[in-house]
Amino acid sequence: MRTVITGMGVIAPTGLDVAEHWANTLAGQRKIGRITAFDPSGYSSTLAGEVSGFTAADHLPGRLLPQTDRMTQLSLVAADRALADSAVDGTALAGFDVGVVTASSAGGFEFGHRELDKLWRKGPQHVSAYQSFAWFYAVNTGQISIRHGMRGPGGVLVTEQAGGLDALALARRRVRAGQPAMMCGAVDGSLSPWTWVAQLTSGRISTSADPARAYLPFDAAASGHVPGDGGALFVMESAASATARGVASWYGEIAGYAATFDPPPGSDRPSTLRRAIDGALADAGLEPAEVDVVFADAAGTPELDRVEADALRAVFGPHGVPVTAPKTMTGRLSSGGAALDVATALLAMRHGVIPGTAGVTDPVPEYQLDLVTETRALPLSVALVVARGHGGFNAAMVLTTQGHRGIRQTTDKEAA
Repeated sequence: MRTVITGMGVIAPTGLDVAEHWANTLAGQRKIGRITAFDPSGYSSTLAGEVSGFTAADHLPGRLLPQTDRMTQLSLVAADRALADSAVDGTALAGFDVGVVTASSAGGFEFGHRELDKLWRKGPQHVSAYQSFAWFYAVNTGQISIRHGMRGPGGVLVTEQAGGLDALALARRRVRAGQPAMMCGAVDGSLSPWTWVAQLTSGRISTSADPARAYLPFDAAASGHVPGDGGALFVMESAASATARGVASWYGEIAGYAATFDPPPGSDRPSTLRRAIDGALADAGLEPAEVDVVFADAAGTPELDRVEADALRAVFGPHGVPVTAPKTMTGRLSSGGAALDVATALLAMRHGVIPGTAGVTDPVPEYQLDLVTETRALPLSVALVVARGHGGFNAAMVLTTQGHRGIRQTTDKEAA
């Protein structure tokens, strides 16, 4: 069964909607800067990609504001926009016809930090009752479901940066099993001192104070990544369901997916990232030569960049496919990063343009990647999105344009 994306809502450092995000991405507008959510001067890293210009009260009812973390508020608005974009009204898809699957890396950390501070400073009687769920990993799934009366299957994936792809894959499985529609994807990355301390323990955050030089994946000067907040949510349906309700066109199809888990550090066993890429291509029924562009995970540290470059070179050959990492404009958005890459890849295929990897000026030649550093016009019908989560999670997803005919027909047994 074909699963298609009929609507999407983007909310990211590059823009508060799809059009603004795409315009800034094509223009190479880097939205990384000194953190404004809190004073970062006492920390080793001070830069992030923040969603700016967003006021929750402009978009959501007042009763929701005291019970939700900023991450959840961003998710609710992205879900609203995805629904509007898919031309879904309150009666076309409702109740048990629609399920929700999101991904999260840490839940509502900002809300949790604020309430824990009240507990320490003032005592338990000052802690919000909403703390019981506002911090929880599944809170975005729950709040979106409640707001729109979506009573179909729900879930949450907690696989860090890989989560955005894993959530889409679980939604795809539900649609293939007969669910008419799913809301899926990820918006993530609440910035607070508590969040920041947790992220810094990874040792992968850039300590550069220069926004233009802090996050340079596949570059000789790579020294870590910059975190951020934001992401994308999607309406996914079967092609038959979308057609039945009068949808004539959609962004594209989720044609293939696979996930693997790396062996533990120090085991001297290689990464399984290549296996994830091979598996996604096999699931789509495509050969490596049919892929037009790769949206890379782009970890930004030399050792992790090398692992990804080795995997891409092994699958596609030296300089075998254009590779890009537009997340250099936003930072890595935890589970929202891969979801935003999917949105950007779908837009790239629609417009026939590959956005560039901003800031990279000295690609490591040994990687032998065709790294796109400036916007490149090119007909696109197949895109591969790669994502890796801290702790060993690998995911790869193949996207195709509407009408692409390179996909083999999936049998009912395979779909199950």
